[in-house]
Amino acid sequence: MILIEDLSLAHGGTPILRDINLTIDRGGIVALVGPNGAGKSSLLSLIARLRPLQTGRVVIDDLPVTTTPGRELARRMAILRQDGVFAGRLTVRELVSLGRFPHSQGRSTPQDRARVEEALAQFGVADLAERFLETLSGGQRQRALVAMTFCQGTDYLLLDEPLNNLDMFHARHLMQSLRRMADEEDRTAIIVLHDINQAAAYADRIIAMRDGRVVADGTPQDVLTPDTLAEIFGYRMQVTQIGGKPLVLHHL
Repeated sequence: MILIEDLSLAHGGTPILRDINLTIDRGGIVALVGPNGAGKSSLLSLIARLRPLQTGRVVIDDLPVTTTPGRELARRMAILRQDGVFAGRLTVRELVSLGRFPHSQGRSTPQDRARVEEALAQFGVADLAERFLETLSGGQRQRALVAMTFCQGTDYLLLDEPLNNLDMFHARHLMQSLRRMADEEDRTAIIVLHDINQAAAYADRIIAMRDGRVVADGTPQDVLTPDTLAEIFGYRMQVTQIGGKPLVLHHL
């Protein structure tokens, strides 16, 4: 379980997050949605200890993120950052292998190597394994980064706009992989998504943010209504149903 209590953040006197209180149980997919500048990426960065807490606390499975050793946290939580930048000249296989570092500390075991090959195959980058990252397209590089994050084998995955640069086929494949992971392995994915219909189709819970605050929190059926969407995004949208799931006609 991830516990977030009284979390606030400011930069240069400007509030970024305001009094966030959330409990995220283990297992399932949680989508963070909201307009640009809502605070979604900042929230993920605080959970992952990529930036220091100013107020409040974050606890993961009874471990406070501020005092828990980094190696211990890395065995429980993996994060895919939005920038996805890596220094140095790495091949795809070397990048994905970095996901095993918290477990092996660089002394790769047969199990580590098997997990790497599994991740390469799962995200369709096995044929790119010996290519250097700088030779890949944006979508290929994104799939390699996702494979590295999955390869870490943690109970919690924090994914900041993982569908960036992915075409429709690979975006759908990624969301299906997350759904299968959550259902079969009881792992948790917390995902920043701009595609509201991907959230509707695959998430168990949607947390909607605006101006640094949580403005809605519930199932896709609860959150994706014309009134709530207008509160989140500033304009009314038509919502229909397909297969018992909401479909937001946000482009009309």
